[in-house]
Amino acid sequence: MRSFCLAAFAAERGAQIPFAFEEHTTRQGPSLYEYRPLVRGFVEEQSPTLRRLPDARNAIDDLKREPAAAIFARAHAGIGDTGDEALFRSILLPMLTWTAERCGGFDWQDEAFDAAYADLERTLFGTARTYVALAPVIGLSAGTDADLGGGIMLRPVMSGEISNLWPEAQGLMPPEFGRDVDRLLLLELKRELEPDESEPPDAAAELADAVTALRLATAGAIAAGPVVFERLDFRPLRIAPLLPIAATQPRGEGTRLDKIRARLAADLRAKLTLADSDRELGEALDRWELSLFSDEPFRSAQVRESLTCLLGGDGGAWAAAMRAAVLLGDKNRERSEMLDALRAERLGSDARDAVRRTLVETLLHGDRTQLVVALDDTLLGLRPRPSSVLRVA
Repeated sequence: MRSFCLAAFAAERGAQIPFAFEEHTTRQGPSLYEYRPLVRGFVEEQSPTLRRLPDARNAIDDLKREPAAAIFARAHAGIGDTGDEALFRSILLPMLTWTAERCGGFDWQDEAFDAAYADLERTLFGTARTYVALAPVIGLSAGTDADLGGGIMLRPVMSGEISNLWPEAQGLMPPEFGRDVDRLLLLELKRELEPDESEPPDAAAELADAVTALRLATAGAIAAGPVVFERLDFRPLRIAPLLPIAATQPRGEGTRLDKIRARLAADLRAKLTLADSDRELGEALDRWELSLFSDEPFRSAQVRESLTCLLGGDGGAWAAAMRAAVLLGDKNRERSEMLDALRAERLGSDARDAVRRTLVETLLHGDRTQLVVALDDTLLGLRPRPSSVLRVA
């Protein structure tokens, strides 16, 4: 591996490496600016030439005799491949990149290679693989970290944590991220993978569910992404797009996440899996979330269809509105006013929020079918109204 890196340095000596121009804002005083060499992208572009180096062949032959290298390559390749190409791309190219990054280019330094090789050995012979996915969040602020469950945390971004590993990230971040009060947070998915586990988590889907849960819990104009930065063993793995519905910011104002709503978001995120086996619930959630981006009259139509899918059953929109009014209203007058609002041709903000609250209550209840039966019994006077799992203001 040392011979391969030396040969690659010799082949690329004097090459013009592109730079990223990064601005570091400060609370007081002028901004600081930093040039970051885009070594990783440059090495990727030169990989066909580097692959033909005789020392690359020798290094691959050595790695094939090491069982830990095959496991490592399979985990990083993500496709169960332990062949020559997987070893080259998952070990040799990253090793060259780490060394060149420490050198600031292709002027060789023994200390840089030794440090990079030490890191590789610790990773190669580790008993687990640490997987992390990061997505910037907009439209939300929080005073403390929030545990959303499933290994997902909402926390403040740390200076340089993305740009240090992904220098090209500057053009991929949301505008004004790191500056505005509602653009200082990250969603972080962290998992410990087994050494022979080849498939990383579906971070795009799991983080999109977290965004949906936050929107339901807060009614805020929240989005994440537009990309997810994934790393494995504290080394860059890939940059993947987040699902468009989660990456697009809805209309409205940003909001602040308190401890109560953070716990609610965590509960809702766990309950969203109910939609996998309940087609109507999944349709209701999809239509409600699509309504956040729609203009009238399509917005009202989407919200009304969401409620109908959720509680309508064979009774349609009228029955859904009756059941929602009973579920949310404490007194007869309040129920009557809510029913009128939900049956209007164009739904106002109160009616739209009532549908959001109905989704929250239904998810937290857990069994949508049983909830509908209980609400019908309440309408017939056969039993008291189902107790609210968590009253949402």
